Amino acid sequence: MIISGGIFDKNKIKDKIKDFETKIIDQNFWKDKLTAQKILKEKKFFEDILKNFNFSINELENLEQLLQLATEENNLTVIKDCDKKINLLFNQIKKTEVSCFLSGENDHLDTYLEIHAGAGGTESQDWAQMLRRMYSKWIEKKKSRFEVISEHKGDEAGIKSTILKITGSYMYGWLKSESGVHRLVRISPFDSGARRHTSFASVWVYPVIDDSIKIDIKEKDIRIDTYRSSGAGGQHVNTTDSAVRITHLPTNIVVQCQNERSQHKNKETCFNMLKARLYKYETQKKEEASESLAKSKTDIGWGHQIRSYVLQPYQLVKDLRNNLESTDPESVLNGEIDIFLEAALYQTKLKS
Repeated sequence: MIISGGIFDKNKIKDKIKDFETKIIDQNFWKDKLTAQKILKEKKFFEDILKNFNFSINELENLEQLLQLATEENNLTVIKDCDKKINLLFNQIKKTEVSCFLSGENDHLDTYLEIHAGAGGTESQDWAQMLRRMYSKWIEKKKSRFEVISEHKGDEAGIKSTILKITGSYMYGWLKSESGVHRLVRISPFDSGARRHTSFASVWVYPVIDDSIKIDIKEKDIRIDTYRSSGAGGQHVNTTDSAVRITHLPTNIVVQCQNERSQHKNKETCFNMLKARLYKYETQKKEEASESLAKSKTDIGWGHQIRSYVLQPYQLVKDLRNNLESTDPESVLNGEIDIFLEAALYQTKLKS
């Protein structure tokens, strides 16, 4: 099992857990609550890895003994059952291995996920809504949760854009590779001629930073606009300028929030999002020198997609970065995207 580019070392994991335990018993541990919570979260992460590793080793040893006895007795039923259990166990081991790859500086953080429809009107707006549903289903499967920060409905169907705040274990680490353009090919339900259409939508993922990361935002560098919320929420949101949009002038980064009735709360959420976007912007410049991710976020159209979802004339989902394919797009669109997320984590580790 691989961890951080080397061979899995059970003793190193144990030593890591002991380091956390030493910090926890320190009398000053709870003085900084944010740091304390981060340490507790990391401790549980390593404990889960060790627990899964020990379980897998014990199960393999038991199955090995059972398989040996079944082979000696030529019990074909038990042999087949052992083969099935071994395959399931190797899948579990792979998931534990992938968890080890979530070791980036910000992987443990919650995340924002933005979806924007590309050119194409109703077609692309419907596709953007399908993507939001796909990620929502995946979040549920991970037993995590999300809230809609801002959303703009399409003129006839779907959504023009949406911003989700996703809270759960290592959400940014899991989803950071999803940034880019996603392409859909299908027979359009909005075309009376039943012709095949290609639609595009972009996804942008960035971490929810905590107070330990200081971002200086100068007042002269921002423009704050307020407007009436277009979403659900009753009469209040339709008659009061509670929604907030903040533009960071030097970078042209725009954030917006309309999910709260209070303009003050929406403004606070916007500032948190802006800090997260600026932090991502700066780390992106240092780490990638405006290369791969910048290319994936240019035009929402041909030549910039990271994944294609083809429903007609054949059934195929293909990640264009590693050529991983699935012939079951229905499952993928129902949130079964782990194979693509895991492949991205493997690819990242192989490059590092």
